[in-house]
Amino acid sequence: METHPSLRRRRLTLAAGSALGAWCLPGSAQRNVTHRVAFLSGGTQPDLAKFLAAFIEGMAALGYREGQNLQLDVRHAEYSSERAGRLASEIAATKPALIVANGGGIAPACRLVPPLPVVFLISGDPVDAGFVDSYARPGRNATGVTLLALDLIVKRLEVLKQIVPNMRRVAFLASPEHAGQKLELAASRAAAKQLGIEVTYHEARTPAELAAELPAVLAERPDGALLFSDALMVGQRQNLASFFLKHRIPSAAGWVAFADAGHLVSYGPERHAVWRRLAYFADRILKGARPAELPVELPSVMELAVNRSTAAALGLTLPQSVLFRADRVIEGGA
Repeated sequence: METHPSLRRRRLTLAAGSALGAWCLPGSAQRNVTHRVAFLSGGTQPDLAKFLAAFIEGMAALGYREGQNLQLDVRHAEYSSERAGRLASEIAATKPALIVANGGGIAPACRLVPPLPVVFLISGDPVDAGFVDSYARPGRNATGVTLLALDLIVKRLEVLKQIVPNMRRVAFLASPEHAGQKLELAASRAAAKQLGIEVTYHEARTPAELAAELPAVLAERPDGALLFSDALMVGQRQNLASFFLKHRIPSAAGWVAFADAGHLVSYGPERHAVWRRLAYFADRILKGARPAELPVELPSVMELAVNRSTAAALGLTLPQSVLFRADRVIEGGA
């Protein structure tokens, strides 16, 4: 994958000056002001590269140019909560105007003392996680976009059942540390009940716990699997795709990254558009808005992806009704 030119500049030395001064200046992206923005990813550089590029595109559309009036300090926690906490402290010492955070980077960014403005992209429920008081009035130092749309779970199961019409039992896999996990599990059970599908549930907090749980998944002989889009499942998506393909279990999840990795189907937010949207929040805060008063948003653009190679390997035929609706038909796994 070609690397966005701006991604070659990492952990830039931040220019001296008052972050609060840059934060409070009125008007659009001021040409005479260098806005210092930190980016704390909970994942890895390869996972986040194209999404960071989308955020930079969004900022450019609003008049911010990296190396001119915008400086980015980009750090990746690599799915380690300990590393995320350490990086958050390092970022705080540089006193940026705001922190853009996702995944495991959100909690340490939001809990810094003294607080810094935070723009987040969260796959769970920011209220349940304690990052905001409510969607309409966050009330704290953070705001942004949540990808948690419970109604999408029904659609994922519906598509999976269209492809696997004899599906009677589905295994759900999730991390109990995922904010909103209880809401998502309840919605998943309700959706499965509507479709006459029996549910088994398996949880894990670490890759080691997940590997230890997979034999129990097999023992229940599920006809399909549904993965919650939490940090653990995202980080382990390729290992899980190989596991399910080996044991001929069709699997579905919320993001196209899962289908790219070899899972059968994904249905959920189009994340490129969401990452561009984060620039709106950053721009508002840089112009003086308070995160506490910027409502948390839900994504508006969804995409359905199916992996034709995985379907063939599983001996499944993708129905024309599914292919017609698909935004992407993938011919192989990562």
